[in-house]
Amino acid sequence: MLQKNQTVTAAIEGYSSEGLGIARVEGQVVFVHDAVAGEVCDILILKVLKNAAFGKVAAVHQPSPHRVTPDCPHYRRCGGCAFRHMDYEEELSAKYQRVQDALTRLGGWQGRVEEILPAPAVAGYRNKSLHPVDGQGNVGFFRARSHQVEPIDHCLLQQPTANAAARALADWIKAYHIPCYREDSHTGLVRHLFTRTNAKGECLVCVIANGHTLPHERELVDALRSALPGCVGVVLGVNRRRGNAVLGDTFRPLWGSDTLTDTLCGMAFTLSVPSFYQVNRAQAERLYEKAAEYADLHGTETVLDLYCGAGTITSVMAKGCARAIGAEIVPQAVANARANARRNGLANVEFLLGDASDMAAKCAREGLRPDVISVDPPRKGLTAEVIDAIAAMAPARVVYVSCDPATLGRDVKLLAAHGYEVQRAAAVDMFPRTSHVETVVRLSRQ
Repeated sequence: MLQKNQTVTAAIEGYSSEGLGIARVEGQVVFVHDAVAGEVCDILILKVLKNAAFGKVAAVHQPSPHRVTPDCPHYRRCGGCAFRHMDYEEELSAKYQRVQDALTRLGGWQGRVEEILPAPAVAGYRNKSLHPVDGQGNVGFFRARSHQVEPIDHCLLQQPTANAAARALADWIKAYHIPCYREDSHTGLVRHLFTRTNAKGECLVCVIANGHTLPHERELVDALRSALPGCVGVVLGVNRRRGNAVLGDTFRPLWGSDTLTDTLCGMAFTLSVPSFYQVNRAQAERLYEKAAEYADLHGTETVLDLYCGAGTITSVMAKGCARAIGAEIVPQAVANARANARRNGLANVEFLLGDASDMAAKCAREGLRPDVISVDPPRKGLTAEVIDAIAAMAPARVVYVSCDPATLGRDVKLLAAHGYEVQRAAAVDMFPRTSHVETVVRLSRQ
């Protein structure tokens, strides 16, 4: 039986869903930080559970040719990245295998994932950032598996605007002794910093607070505008709730606009703070092009798009079908989606406000029979109600865009019970250097 603080020697066989190396010692699975597949390592055991253990590399006896020196000083403390100790080729291989395993082992699919589309840039690709702020006024990112903030004023994944906004907020907090939020006592004000940047370098900034006002709001606006020449607006987001939800329900402009406009797939999209929008613009275009390819539209179809956000996938689908319907629960996002459709001259689009489960059930009850249903759910995947409603509407094809291979595999198996079989699948590396990967799957009704 393995013991904490014991050092063992073992080969690294593969990767977990979080990017940890996997080794087997005395029949027990060990998840290993900072490991690369194919290596033989000394592993320091950090934690032993009933069915698994966790450790970290203490020494490498046979290093992989894919091992590299991490290029970020925060790498082993910040919980954002998982693959900075290996080259990009190995990261893509690990992510491809993760998607394949999920569809095979969890989904019961016997086919092969067609490809993984690599990102053109692995640094500075995020168009949205969320910096947590702790009770001491530190602005940064959470450490792995904790709510402790690692102070970071320059993240390699973020665009320069997000890093500049983080530094400006931290300086303002320090200069004016602004009280920051403490989770344990639910006191203090500043909780998070939100920054969204478009292709032109313009940005929208939102400070999320445990209150409806902030002291020195004018000075905050001045600090952010000075640090961000392309800033189009500064917004105060109110979140008075306990827990780890970031955004609240109320947003008040402190200066300028409360929306930002970006271009995607040749169309313009106006986005409010709570509107869902893919964080990697270049890869989002490739993902949506792949989704449209899988939809196999010929200009006569009706498409229902669930979890539509600001209407990006709906609009892409609308260019190839007769009628497109989007459903979304966030009111601001639906307002954005409707305005975006008008701006882009899409007369064959409509948007419904409501929970995806309720909207899907409503459409099924009303006899809607879409030819294609597209879904892009949150990480938890589809609810049983949505799956039942999809089956009741009996579309010829379902295009499933997923940010979590595990819930995708689960849902694929549930859809198979309703007669839907995976025909094609591809992975898209939307989040280089992190453990996350996007997948698009086409299912057809048998």
